Amino acid sequence: MTGFAQVKAQVNDHLAFTISLKSVNHRFLDLHMRMPSETDALEMKMRRLLKEKIARGHVELTLSFERSGSDGFALNRQMVGGYLSAFRAAAEEFGVSSEPDLNAILKLPGALEGGSGLDDEQLESLALAKLEEAITRLEHMRSEEGKAIERELRERIEKLRSATTEIDKSRSVVLKAYMEKLQGRLQDLLGSQVAPERIMQEAAVMAERSDIQEELVRMHTHIQHFLDLIAGGREAGKKMDFLLQEMGREANTLLSKTSGVSGEALKITEHGLSMKAELEKLREQVQNIE
Repeated sequence: MTGFAQVKAQVNDHLAFTISLKSVNHRFLDLHMRMPSETDALEMKMRRLLKEKIARGHVELTLSFERSGSDGFALNRQMVGGYLSAFRAAAEEFGVSSEPDLNAILKLPGALEGGSGLDDEQLESLALAKLEEAITRLEHMRSEEGKAIERELRERIEKLRSATTEIDKSRSVVLKAYMEKLQGRLQDLLGSQVAPERIMQEAAVMAERSDIQEELVRMHTHIQHFLDLIAGGREAGKKMDFLLQEMGREANTLLSKTSGVSGEALKITEHGLSMKAELEKLREQVQNIE
């Protein structure tokens, strides 16, 4: 489900940071982290926290620092000193008369450090606390969207149940029509040398094999299971997707078994196509659910 959240924290007079979270629909959990290069250890902890709290979605996290004042940066003396020493040693060894460019040195990763007055553990603790706050806000927005999706799922699954019930009402009429059609075709093929009772028996067997009772029973069972998953309030997106695939197979079998029979069977075809349309819309929405 989609959502956005942003939190800010003022560390001290010279340092603040902002955490932004954005999520869009995705079948699995897909994390993308945009963080300063010096926060590798923090990134791992944030990634772990996100995996604990969020099950599905394409989630983007952005962490940015805002520094101000003359104390916002501190010189990494060890690194800069090492670079200068290496530069002068190389110049002397190769007889090159040149001086190092301070601007270029200060642009090197790690040459300047944030003068926040905090150690790494303090900064990580504060950042993780703020990330939890951002996740809470994100989940609230996703929850509101989830309520709307739930309403639509219930409406569409009820339409599916209604179509299944209507097909069930027509089943016996269609079965009788199918048996009569088979009986006529067998009579034409076998001729008068076969007893009518025998033809009726064969037609009844073939009609029974084309009965859609089992498909209807399974469809009703799947629908009830789907509603139970909605009511359960747990991570159910993948289970719902699987159930809808099974319902699609039942709808296809139901349509194939009733093809070629006119009259009342046309109603079954109409309801069957309606079922497939609702199933397709349900599957689109289920992709948004954890």
